[in-house]
Amino acid sequence: MSRALSQFCFLIACSLTAWAQSAPVPAAIILLKPARIIDVRTGRLLTGQAILIEGERIKEVGPASALTQHATARAVVIDLPTSTVLPGLIDCHAHLLGNLRNLSPVQPLRISSAQGTLWGFHNLQEWLAHGFTALRDAGESDTGYGQLALRDSIDSGLIPGPRMVSAGNYISVTGGHGDADLLAPDQALAARPNLADSTEQVAVAVRHDIKYGADWIKLMATGGVQDVFSDFNTQELSEEQMAKAVEVAHRARKHVMAHAEGADGIKAAVRAGVDSIEHGTMLDDEGAALMAKRGTWLVPTLETFQHGAAVGTSTGQEEIEVAKTKAILKYQKAAFQRALANHVKIAFGVDDNPDFLAKEFPALVAGGMSPLQALQSATIHAAELLGMSDQAGSLEPGKYADIIAVGGDPLTDITILEKVVFVMKGGVVMKNISGGLRREVR
Repeated sequence: MSRALSQFCFLIACSLTAWAQSAPVPAAIILLKPARIIDVRTGRLLTGQAILIEGERIKEVGPASALTQHATARAVVIDLPTSTVLPGLIDCHAHLLGNLRNLSPVQPLRISSAQGTLWGFHNLQEWLAHGFTALRDAGESDTGYGQLALRDSIDSGLIPGPRMVSAGNYISVTGGHGDADLLAPDQALAARPNLADSTEQVAVAVRHDIKYGADWIKLMATGGVQDVFSDFNTQELSEEQMAKAVEVAHRARKHVMAHAEGADGIKAAVRAGVDSIEHGTMLDDEGAALMAKRGTWLVPTLETFQHGAAVGTSTGQEEIEVAKTKAILKYQKAAFQRALANHVKIAFGVDDNPDFLAKEFPALVAGGMSPLQALQSATIHAAELLGMSDQAGSLEPGKYADIIAVGGDPLTDITILEKVVFVMKGGVVMKNISGGLRREVR
């Protein structure tokens, strides 16, 4: 084991020890008193209000004076006198494993499943620190399913992290966007279970993911940008293959997401019955109307293409990947505006390293959303896509006390979301640099 990896493992062990000793048990009763609360359903900015939390859930939201009287002597008050609170944010397109700042296409071939999962633990803490209390992993190339181990470890309380649902591997044709074998033909890797070149093979690949616990199935409907051999405008999986994947997944009560860039692949995936389209960067009018009619979600991931074109090869991308990013970027704004014009359901997803999570919000606003719509995409709408509407996405009685705070008003300045000063997940304070005070109610 390298010295750097040894140090990294030591830091993770220390973090886990601290977590086990102090973090997992929420205070019995908490009264959270911020300067402002955002009602993400209506866009109203509420003042003079407080949130009463019992255990891991919200008990009541109402006038601070009344809730102070209702709170018992055992209650802990957290004052956030200069902050605006809102629901914990939700990222619907995350990739967790490995060093997310290294975009070299060969990184997955040079990192073990174990080391990639350790990186995943580290990355999850960054999602939390940025105010994201839930996410969907949009698939990994790890045949050991490290992302599912992380999800289950969070659910059991073994490690801290956002609430997770997760796809398994990328189901792809041989040589498609999800084929991890970048080697010469005489050095080729053994065939992996995610590769499917027939309808029957797709069914087997879907069952393989379901066997090992995937919540979502990830299909590669078209070629992509971040690889060295596929064409983003080319449909890869056939409509029949994708329909079979949807049939098998839905019968098992799982959901299906499709990476789809080119217009033909988008429409084929929608007709096949997928639940969400990822990226949709070349969406045409027919595709947008079809998505609206079918109720298919779009997770547009605007920032990642913009960022990739700006940084070029400095993060490990190869020149061909940068060239593809720049080529597809010219279609992005028009496609997104078609989605908005057709009232396609849109959920937030960043598809980038967590340093750039909040950058997606101004990208959505620049693309045509209002600040409220952008915020809703990462709260109530993201919760709906992920099947969490009864548990997360808004500050309402009975839901998890997943709450974040910022210093200003994101409805007037969406970039405020880059500076999250307070994070609570399930009644447990994960971050507090707000300057707010914690005290007993009496």
